[in-house]
Amino acid sequence: MAMSEERDWGLAKYTAKIKTAEQAVSTIKSGDRVYVGNACATPRTLVHALETSRNRLEDVVLFHFITNGAFPSNGSGVVTRFQHQCFFIGSDEREAFKKNQADYIPISIAQTPHLIKRGRLVANAALIQVSLPDKHGFVSLGVSVDMTRTVALAADQVIAEVNPNMPRTLGESFLHIDQIDALVLVDQPIIEYTHPPVDAVAQQIARYVARIIDNNSTLQIGLGRIPNEMLKYLTDRQNLGIHSDVITDPIVDLIEKGVITGRAKGLHEGQVVASYCLGTRRLYDLIDQNPQFAFYPIDYVCNPAVLAGHHQLVSVSQAFAVDLTGQVCADQFHGEFYSGVSTQPDFLRGAAYSPGGKPIICLASTTDDGQESRIRPLLKMGEGVTIARSDVHYVITEYGCAYLFGKSIRERALALIEIAHPHFRAGLLEEAKQLGYVRPDQKLKSSSAYPVQEEREILLKNGVRLLVRPSKASDIRCLQDLFYGLSAEDVYTRFFQDLRFLPVSAAEHLCNVDYESEMAFLAVVGDRENESVVGSACYFLNPTTNLAEAAYMIHPKWQGLGLGRILQQRMIEYAQPRGLRGFTLEILTTNDKMIKLAKSGSDKVSVERSGGTYEVVMLF
Repeated sequence: MAMSEERDWGLAKYTAKIKTAEQAVSTIKSGDRVYVGNACATPRTLVHALETSRNRLEDVVLFHFITNGAFPSNGSGVVTRFQHQCFFIGSDEREAFKKNQADYIPISIAQTPHLIKRGRLVANAALIQVSLPDKHGFVSLGVSVDMTRTVALAADQVIAEVNPNMPRTLGESFLHIDQIDALVLVDQPIIEYTHPPVDAVAQQIARYVARIIDNNSTLQIGLGRIPNEMLKYLTDRQNLGIHSDVITDPIVDLIEKGVITGRAKGLHEGQVVASYCLGTRRLYDLIDQNPQFAFYPIDYVCNPAVLAGHHQLVSVSQAFAVDLTGQVCADQFHGEFYSGVSTQPDFLRGAAYSPGGKPIICLASTTDDGQESRIRPLLKMGEGVTIARSDVHYVITEYGCAYLFGKSIRERALALIEIAHPHFRAGLLEEAKQLGYVRPDQKLKSSSAYPVQEEREILLKNGVRLLVRPSKASDIRCLQDLFYGLSAEDVYTRFFQDLRFLPVSAAEHLCNVDYESEMAFLAVVGDRENESVVGSACYFLNPTTNLAEAAYMIHPKWQGLGLGRILQQRMIEYAQPRGLRGFTLEILTTNDKMIKLAKSGSDKVSVERSGGTYEVVMLF
């Protein structure tokens, strides 16, 4: 058969399936379950035709994930003839839910294809939107493959809007016209979506998230505004990859800047892998027939083996509340359902199993009005657990980052209180004591935010990079580990006595500081989730003299590398702007290294001997 005849045959078959929207939906009957296509591919024309159909339709249920414009409005609110079952409560669904016209199904959408394949979720009809067919009769699902392809292959009948504006995405995104029962021609712009501008709090959280994303990471970006804002702060990274349920406009800038290359992903190297996208025409034009992008069904994108096979997979999700044990609520707030499970559990676990992966939960420390802490002693009634505490690793607010995985309840509670809003920390600490989460005598000296701006990456003489950061009240165990790594001689020169152990109260004194009259810095190596403290420095102000007593501890394996001088300089840099006159140190006369260190910090150093010690005063 000649190519022209083959095309004519295909065209005839295609033409025979073209119907008006009203004709196409007239086959839907009472009792049917109807799937509505997702997000920016919401088939508005078909949904409108179904809503306005003159057929008497009883007990028809529409089920869907995210939709846009699927609910008609009469000007005073949502009006729909049907009951809806939703895997996500977005702006479309929220009003219908309040009117008892929508039910929420709390399940990861990565699991919905399994329900469909096993016959537990039946689609009598699927309303979808597709691209124009190619010469072989294949249409692309374009911006929405997700669960749509699986539903379309299993549905009793498939009714598709054919839109010339739909980009042809590559990957596993195709259906043949033989698999579609009715085609409705539409010529409308593809729905566009941009996240609303974020406030200063969200910007700060986004910056904190970006700080812990390393070169060569593979990113999954959730639906929230904060994860998408975070992308703006990654312009100095190299060889990032994308493997995500959804992609949005900010990735375009990173691709154009050469930040996103996908060369280090481990799987699908060089490609951006997604299941659907929410964006503007700028993104749609980029993904159109572009082999750099591959769209796959959601169950493949979220497959645990696929996720774990990626290098340094970072999952960034947004939550509404977290309690002091680490339980996360991400789909309900004050009894109302918002958003949904989406794919959060899948990606958080996948990132945990990925080599070098980072599962991240982010949230504002307070409600929008500032009247309520989102870090709670206990989740409230009407705030269900979306993410189990056993699956939570990083939690980030505008006040810093807490790492919870493998930590005790006491460690978790302290770490979360430290990133809560300062106005609520005292109350949270008291509640934690009442619940038995922390010691009855536990204190938090700082009423201000953790000074993340004081963190510094340092290169030592041996070429090793480490982080010098302010200490936290939750660093007690780390300081105890440092102490037990010291030699007996080091212990004596530091504490002037033969200590055999460092009790919690003593360790807490060295790290639980107020960041004003007291300050402590730690030198740490390793990833943030597995930090090891190799050095510490602290000072405590004497308000009478305006001089601060300073002290240091350096692990034996890290001595002689200039770490003591680095820690001393960081303390001087921090103390000088706060008006301190200088430091005082008590040093054994046999400790030549410490005398040399003190003299290196200033040209105004006085040394007086008193028995077996030197009294050193270092003025700035």
